[in-house]
Amino acid sequence: MKAAFIERYGGPDVFAYGEFPDPVARSGEVVVDIVAASVNAADWKVRLGEYKHTKLPLIPGRDFSGVVSAIGEGVKDVTVGDPVFGVCEAGQEGTYAEKVAVKAAIVAKKPSDLSHYNAAALALTGLTALSAVEDTLKLQRDETILIQGGAGGVAGFAIQLAKHIGARVITTTSAANHDYVRALGADEIVDYNARDFTQAVANCDAVFDTVGGDVAQRSFAVLKPGGRAAFIASGAQPPRPERSDVTALRPPVERGRAPLERIVELYRAGAVRPPEIKLYQLSEAADAHRLSESRHFRGKLVFRVR
Repeated sequence: MKAAFIERYGGPDVFAYGEFPDPVARSGEVVVDIVAASVNAADWKVRLGEYKHTKLPLIPGRDFSGVVSAIGEGVKDVTVGDPVFGVCEAGQEGTYAEKVAVKAAIVAKKPSDLSHYNAAALALTGLTALSAVEDTLKLQRDETILIQGGAGGVAGFAIQLAKHIGARVITTTSAANHDYVRALGADEIVDYNARDFTQAVANCDAVFDTVGGDVAQRSFAVLKPGGRAAFIASGAQPPRPERSDVTALRPPVERGRAPLERIVELYRAGAVRPPEIKLYQLSEAADAHRLSESRHFRGKLVFRVR
């Protein structure tokens, strides 16, 4: 199979493109012929060597959409020819390729009216947003949430999910993306280039930070007493608040069929729509990573594999 891979850690230029051995479905697994795979921030962190458990050579990538081409022993609920989408198990990479072997229990059937590109774009973004907003923050109707970095894939899903729940949504983004996040359902938008969000926002019940760094630490300032904040761009542990009356949380983002089916349910209900997508070929992985790492784009970057 063809794949984009790395043989050493470093910048985007370490990517190579060429042949890799086809994966084989072991017991409980399926092989998926990948049609589309998306780019996530975790991918370039893997490329930089921030995940020490990985071995080289390595094919990055965590989410995918495609068609089942082989099934392993014991697989009963997925058959060859099924269109599926999903996210690799925690610790597994490998979707920047024409094929991937994954546990059958963590893939879900792709709706026929959802393209493979859109399914790949919704997979890890959806799992992450669901884990943060519904399971970790437990956002409720009529609460106010600040979602940092609203034009990104995860944040864009989270805006729509929060509105579906019935919350008031404030988000931060540059002026160029105001119309985009407003169309997703944002009630209030803060241009981070023009205003300090800590001066523009106050008394939030919850914060969902997808940006990290100084933005994450300063996010505690906008919470009301008893408020809670969830962080996905600050490492395995959330930043420590400087005040004792708020809670810092790190969503677990567990893989599984049930949350993927929840994404399908929300899509079919019209509660969420796929993000804006920019397509790349696998051979253009370096270019995709340069843009992803810049953080100056909206929606999702997706590989057209087939």
